Amino acid sequence: MEYGSKQVAKAAIKLAVTETRDEENEIISSLAKSNIKSVAIDFGANVPDGITKILERAVVASRREGVIGESHAEEGAVVGAAHEAIRQIVDKSIGLNIGGKIAIARYNSHISVCVFFAVGLLNLNDVSIGLGHRAI
Repeated sequence: MEYGSKQVAKAAIKLAVTETRDEENEIISSLAKSNIKSVAIDFGANVPDGITKILERAVVASRREGVIGESHAEEGAVVGAAHEAIRQIVDKSIGLNIGGKIAIARYNSHISVCVFFAVGLLNLNDVSIGLGHRAI
């Protein structure tokens, strides 16, 4: 079966909202059976200082888990999609802390990045999700 951008985006979202490492590993294994490569990374930082770290971690994890190779085009696609996802939540998070998960899914030329974060201060959190897609 062939998958397009919608299915790859759904895979990234599904992976980003997992609650446990076991659930995350189950989804990664299930996606792999459909030839969708994926990885998830837990993350927490303050905004805007953490944005660069999020982009770097997304690329490093994607390379480490074989979601992308080491070409500039593939790295740029992950950075571009991650940046787009972060831009969708940054307005509500300036000066606050973010923490949650970044998930990257890829099928052939489609790469989607989903960020699922709690945004706030102490235990006064809002929840936000951002999604970006690129094609290589």
